[in-house]
Amino acid sequence: MKLKITVHGVAYEVDVEVLDPGEGFPPSSALPIAPLAPGRAAATRASAPAASHPGQPAATVPSASTADRRSVASPVAGTVLEVHCRNGEAIELNKVLFVLEAMKMKTSIVAPGVGRVAQILVAPGDAVQEGQALLHYE
Repeated sequence: MKLKITVHGVAYEVDVEVLDPGEGFPPSSALPIAPLAPGRAAATRASAPAASHPGQPAATVPSASTADRRSVASPVAGTVLEVHCRNGEAIELNKVLFVLEAMKMKTSIVAPGVGRVAQILVAPGDAVQEGQALLHYE
């Protein structure tokens, strides 16, 4: 069966296979995706330095001396609406650190672990990209 689907004004013709009840799904032809090694995940997400605020230097990539620092990255591109932490503040697992807006939806960004905020890299109103570091914590 062919269907015509329009997404954002672009029409696509799609072939659809109708399955009989109880037939199940055909085997997937998708290739399995291997997870990245822990050290590589941060390297592949590295992006240009965050936009600087007036009077502040642009953020730089952490050096080897800050190896004990961990980052919280944005899962989506959007705008920072709220910042719920301060530099030096202790953070608990799953504490809401930021609220982002992306596509008219609010997304809470929570702490992935326990630590102390070392540096906040964004402020309310800042535009962020997917994978961009929002803060560093120790």
